[in-house]
Amino acid sequence: MGNIEDRLKSLNIDLPEPAAPAAIYIPAVTVNNLVYTSGNDCRKDGKLIYMGKVGSDLSVEQGQQAARQTMINLLAVLKNHIGDLDRVERIVKLLGFVNSAPGFVEQPYVINGASSLLEEIFGDAGKHARSAIGAPELPFNTPVEIEMIVQLKS
Repeated sequence: MGNIEDRLKSLNIDLPEPAAPAAIYIPAVTVNNLVYTSGNDCRKDGKLIYMGKVGSDLSVEQGQQAARQTMINLLAVLKNHIGDLDRVERIVKLLGFVNSAPGFVEQPYVINGASSLLEEIFGDAGKHARSAIGAPELPFNTPVEIEMIVQLKS
């Protein structure tokens, strides 16, 4: 078992089997030593753990939990794609969308749920560039959708 697998175990995180794509796309693509993931949501056991807009239906804290679950799902996609998370050199960038109620402006705090998990798992290699964007609607009424770019070791 690798270092990252040990860290996941110490955090009581079991990566799920990645969900099949919901439309016409593939979950991840590697170009040179960069992996680009498609967007993911906060499903657990095939169901969204939350639905709706942060700022009206959900609190910031619930949004953070949704972002954390979304990142767990993205890591499952990444592991399935590259075989071993110890191949990760660093997390380069996250693009996070938050299904936001009108007037809600705390998207960065919501996406912190994903960012903090990456730092817990990968340490300094988990620190990344990021955008957190409010969206008026997201697919399937998910509160959060996140995609990422990951650099692999040479």
